[in-house]
Amino acid sequence: MTVSSFLQELRRDDIRVWTEGDTLRCTAPPGVLTPALRDRLRQEKDAIVQFLRAADALARQERAIVPMQPRGARTPVFAVPGHNGNVFSFRSLVRELGEDQPFFGLQPPGVDGECKPLTSVEELAAYFAARIVAFRSDGPHIIVGHCAGGGIALELAHQLLDRGAAVTILALFGSPYPTWFRFWPQLVEQVTPHVTWVSQHLRTLASLSNRERRLYVAAKIAERRHQRLVAREARDDAMADPVLVQRSRIEAATRKALRRFHPRRYPGRVAVFLPNREWRHRGHSMRWREVAGDCEMYSGPDGCEGDVMLHEPHVRLIAEQFRDYARRAEEGAGPGRRLGDGEGVARGVDSVISSGINF
Repeated sequence: MTVSSFLQELRRDDIRVWTEGDTLRCTAPPGVLTPALRDRLRQEKDAIVQFLRAADALARQERAIVPMQPRGARTPVFAVPGHNGNVFSFRSLVRELGEDQPFFGLQPPGVDGECKPLTSVEELAAYFAARIVAFRSDGPHIIVGHCAGGGIALELAHQLLDRGAAVTILALFGSPYPTWFRFWPQLVEQVTPHVTWVSQHLRTLASLSNRERRLYVAAKIAERRHQRLVAREARDDAMADPVLVQRSRIEAATRKALRRFHPRRYPGRVAVFLPNREWRHRGHSMRWREVAGDCEMYSGPDGCEGDVMLHEPHVRLIAEQFRDYARRAEEGAGPGRRLGDGEGVARGVDSVISSGINF
C-alpha cells in the first residue's frame, strides 16, 4: 500500500497525522489507534514525514507555480507572464509544444488580491526563484518571459544560477528591453501614433475642397466622440470587474518595477523571439545583446504583433522556432543564424479527541 493510500485509510477512521519538525504527530478518537496501527505508523514514519513535507511544499507553491502541462521528460519550462500576471497567456504555446514538454506558469504575488503586488524586479525574481528551488531544487530549468516578463525572467535566471540551479535556456517572447518602460521612451511611444494620425489627415484635407473639408472634419469629430464613449464604457466595465481591477494593479506594479531595473550581464544562452522583423527597431529589442553572452534572435511572420504572437495562428511558427532552439541547446549545438547578421530565422478539520501521540 502506498503512503497516500495509507493516509486515506487513516482519514476514513478519523485519524489525523501531521509533522512537527522530525516528529510525526497523531490524533484519533478513543479506541481507534490499536497497538498494530501504532507499530505500523512507527515503521512508516520516515516515508510519511517525507510525503507530508512534499505535499506541504507543493501546496505552498500552488499559487506561484501553475502546472499548465506537468507531464513529459524534457527540461521543464518556467514562464513569467506579461504585465498583468496572466499565466494563461501561454496556453496556446503550451498546446503547440506538446505533451512531452513540462510547462509551468509563474503567477506573481497580488494576483489573488490577498497581498500587494511587488514593485521590484529583484524581489519578484527572488519570489519565483525560492519557489522554483523548493519545487525542483537543482534543475535543469528553462526560463521564459513574455512581454514585460522578459526583464523579470532575466533576473530570475540570474538568481537561479546564484543559488546553484542549472538554467539551460532563457527565452524571451516579444519582450521590450527594460529601458523601454521608462518615461521618455513611453512618451515617444504614445506621441508617435498621434503625430502619424495628424499627418495623415492633413494630407487628406489638403486634397479636398472647402465643403468636403467641413464634412470630413465633422465626420472625424463624431468618430472620435464615439471612440471615447466606447473607451469610457470599457473602463467602467473594467472598474466593475474585480479581476480586471486586480490585473491593472499588477500591470502598474510591473511597469514601475521595470522602470527602475538595471539588467546584469547574463552568462548563459538567450533566445529572443520578436513578433516580426520590423520589431528590431521597437522596444529597444536589440539591446538584449548587450547583456547576453550568447544571444540568438528570431522573428515571427509579417503582421504579427507582440500581444498576439502567442495566439493562433502565429504561435505555431513561434513554437517551431522555440523547439528547434531548445533541441540544439540541449544537444550542445552551436548557435544558429542570427537576426541582423544576415537573413536571420524567419520560418514561417473534523472534530476528534486528541490522543497526543508522537512517533
